[in-house]
Amino acid sequence: MRDTITAVILTKNEAEKIRRCLESIRWADEIIVVDGESSDGTPEICQSYGAKVISHRFEGDFGQERNIGNDNATKDWILQLDADDVVTAQFQKSAEEILQNGSLHAAYRFRRTNCFLGRWMRYGGWNHYSLHFFRRGKARYQGRVHHALIVDGSIGTLQAPVEHYPFDSLQPFIGRQNRYTSIEALELMDLHGPASEKNLRYQTMVKPLKLFWKIYIKKQGFREGVQGFIFAGLYSYVHFIKWIKYWEICDKVKADRLS
Repeated sequence: MRDTITAVILTKNEAEKIRRCLESIRWADEIIVVDGESSDGTPEICQSYGAKVISHRFEGDFGQERNIGNDNATKDWILQLDADDVVTAQFQKSAEEILQNGSLHAAYRFRRTNCFLGRWMRYGGWNHYSLHFFRRGKARYQGRVHHALIVDGSIGTLQAPVEHYPFDSLQPFIGRQNRYTSIEALELMDLHGPASEKNLRYQTMVKPLKLFWKIYIKKQGFREGVQGFIFAGLYSYVHFIKWIKYWEICDKVKADRLS
């Protein structure tokens, strides 16, 4: 007998993109949407596809959002997606083989191919594996932004991709990263407390340059043309912004202790 699968999708004002994602996952036995109180009609679109929509005010923790989806899933397997993901026919075929034949693995990593400013990125470190397909009850997420999936069991690998269309232009990229870096800075404080001046100097003055070299030279981002240069520059800048926000939090904590 075939196993069943739940698709869990996180949304917040994704009316422009969510239909493409939902169309690509119609074959799933259940669709659960964890929606961050959208005001653009996203929940209604999802419901028209038969999805169960759970409205939950976002509290700065993406791991929590994904776990809410896990807790409400009722099928054998779970595939976690973002609203700007598109499940390919190749992935569907690979997933159906697992559902039909069974598996000794508790989870699978799969290719997540990224389209950046109209270009499919093969170099620079953004053609990577994603661990978001797992047996229900065998995995939980930890972490606010770059959340890790903690799996109870072995992990297999699928070469079939899920396509990711995160940004049509630079403005939404910069806006999203501004939100993410604020959350990440708080997470750094929660995990490590106030940073030393030495570490702050390294992370803001040295590490961004090393990141640019790693993405653009070592991982051959230069082979992606102007998009590769922009990608390397932006992600180095994102690291810088995250750490100066962390520095600001540390400085405030220090001032409060002295007052």
